[in-house]
Amino acid sequence: MKRVARLSGMAPIGVDRMGAAADAAGDDRLLRLENLDTDLRPAPAALAATRAAVDDDDANSYLPFPGHARLRRAATAHVARLSGVDYDWRRQTLISAGGLNGILNTLLAIVEDGDEVVLTDPIYIGLLNRVHLTGATPRLARLRAEADGWALDHDALRAAVSDRTRAIVMMSPSMPSGCVLTPDDWRVVAELCVARDLWLVYDAAMERVLFDGRELIHPASLPGMAERTITIGAASKELRMIGWRVGWVVAPASIVDDIGLVAISNVVCQVGIAQTAVAAALEAGDDDVARATAELQRRRDALLAELDGLPVVRPHGGWSLLLDAEALGHGPEVASELLLAGARIAATPMLGWGGQAARYVRFVYANEPVERLEGSGRRVREALT
Repeated sequence: MKRVARLSGMAPIGVDRMGAAADAAGDDRLLRLENLDTDLRPAPAALAATRAAVDDDDANSYLPFPGHARLRRAATAHVARLSGVDYDWRRQTLISAGGLNGILNTLLAIVEDGDEVVLTDPIYIGLLNRVHLTGATPRLARLRAEADGWALDHDALRAAVSDRTRAIVMMSPSMPSGCVLTPDDWRVVAELCVARDLWLVYDAAMERVLFDGRELIHPASLPGMAERTITIGAASKELRMIGWRVGWVVAPASIVDDIGLVAISNVVCQVGIAQTAVAAALEAGDDDVARATAELQRRRDALLAELDGLPVVRPHGGWSLLLDAEALGHGPEVASELLLAGARIAATPMLGWGGQAARYVRFVYANEPVERLEGSGRRVREALT
């Protein structure tokens, strides 16, 4: 049988292969830096609500299709607070089966075959693959690796937009790089969206995981952007609720019905026993996220100190950082194998995660405490230099 065309531009994610290799090693000393897991527990209120939902008959239902009212209200209030935009939870908010389900539903509702979607490079391969699934073509705008971290190349972003562009997808902090968009970056994004009449698909999965005192900028707050910004949030990263599989889509009313039509034709409904827990976590405010973010920054700082002098790029937020394997004379796949065999470190090569991303391996610092990271720099040097 001929392979369907929409899969031709898609690459394997790579994380599963590295995870399987790490599992097979059976070595408790091995650092698990290959996958976006975390040992930081969700908020106690979220855990208690999950346990209670098992006995709640309303949690064992297909209905309501847009998601439970309490969670829709909580997600709407959350996005409204961060953006300053007044949203109607009944008309503008849908609950999805995870953030990426919300992104795929959104892309299927706004792009046609042959359209183009602009993303940054490096970028999460799952976002690239979802663009391919819609029949659209990804166009990449380079992030520059600078001395103090990643920076969006404005000229590259402008050059990536064409007459066929339908949407820009932005994530800040971005994954896998940890790039955080500056006010100037968002200004350029907004100018392009308004001038070219584009949708902005804002992946807000990590928006509050910001380091070094950086401030959150929600793009819907910018002039002309409330009516064209589709915010997709997720419980997986900020709330550390990966297994709950809950996300939210908050969007202009003009597009919500179309996204909902795709949603009911895709996954149908969300995880019922998870929705009250996510609502409880969102209603708790920023303190829980701030505590987790402080610990993540502590781990980032520890890993940067371990890797000092090696070609790593400082992340300004998020859960991971990138090591330039090619600068050390290795392809990323070879570097990943050397790290696993010689350093007892599982790290995923970034093949397929954008164009320039293919020279890097990723280290996730969300799942290993500082004490376990001690000595990792020596192990990396022995394996790669």
